[in-house]
Amino acid sequence: MKINWSAREVDMFLALAETLSFRRTALQMHLSQSAVSGTLARLEDMLGARLFDRTTRTVQLTQAGEVFAEQARFLRHQMDETVRRVQAVAQVQVGRLALAALPSLAAGVVPRAFARFAAGHPGVHLELFDSLAGPAFDMVRAGRVDFALTAANPAYADLDYTPLSSDRFVLLLSRAHPLARSRSALAWADVADLPHISMPAGTSVRQYAEEALLTHRIRFAPRYEVEHLATIAAMVAAQLGVSALPELAAQVVRRAEVVARPLKLPSLRRPIGLVTLRGRRLSLAAVQMVALLRQEMEEGAGIHTA
Repeated sequence: MKINWSAREVDMFLALAETLSFRRTALQMHLSQSAVSGTLARLEDMLGARLFDRTTRTVQLTQAGEVFAEQARFLRHQMDETVRRVQAVAQVQVGRLALAALPSLAAGVVPRAFARFAAGHPGVHLELFDSLAGPAFDMVRAGRVDFALTAANPAYADLDYTPLSSDRFVLLLSRAHPLARSRSALAWADVADLPHISMPAGTSVRQYAEEALLTHRIRFAPRYEVEHLATIAAMVAAQLGVSALPELAAQVVRRAEVVARPLKLPSLRRPIGLVTLRGRRLSLAAVQMVALLRQEMEEGAGIHTA
């Protein structure tokens, strides 16, 4: 037996079970009495059971009708609950939101945005993956994350890139370094001969430093190469060298013994953008998270919004 009834038909049956009147049910449901009779006949035919005993004066539920009324009320409640839950997800009350971000962003602006989002939407489960651009792109493709926050514009046909902001480059110096006495911006060419502590070749930070010095026909040759920002800050604090970093990254590893000075000539800015799967619309939760991330980056010192 194939059951094929609509929510309105169930509502009509429940109204009739409540009023025990075809006339009042027709008025309540904005139908004709013949339409009510026809719908009831269709339900009884599908169920293979008589739901009401009808005389010229009375309408009464049969035993089968009482069972159906009980289950129909439960069914209607479940339908309403389903709609409520779907709307709750759409309204960012429950659900899951995952994103991938460069380590420098995952250790700074993203947690602050997460905290603000979680305060307003405690029912949404948040996930963060700190990752370099390549693996982050793969997570977007695989659907593991809603979007990625990176400094690289992916040259792939299946991914979209939306610029969000950019941050300037600064030079981290030991507070005891002679150049730390002035708050003025430092020229790349003037600090090229200092011992540099840099991230490995291939990283976006390293590529920008190389690009800046190439404008002066200087080859960037760092004294040390390390992968973690905390290590860079510790080495700068120990007066082992200086380090050129985007300001958002520098803010993550602030230390009392280390100061940051803007770099100029050229005044480079690292772009930060949103990477999404082409053709996939962001959920309302993701859209709200992007807005919070943009605000956090706007409020960062030296940040220029795109």
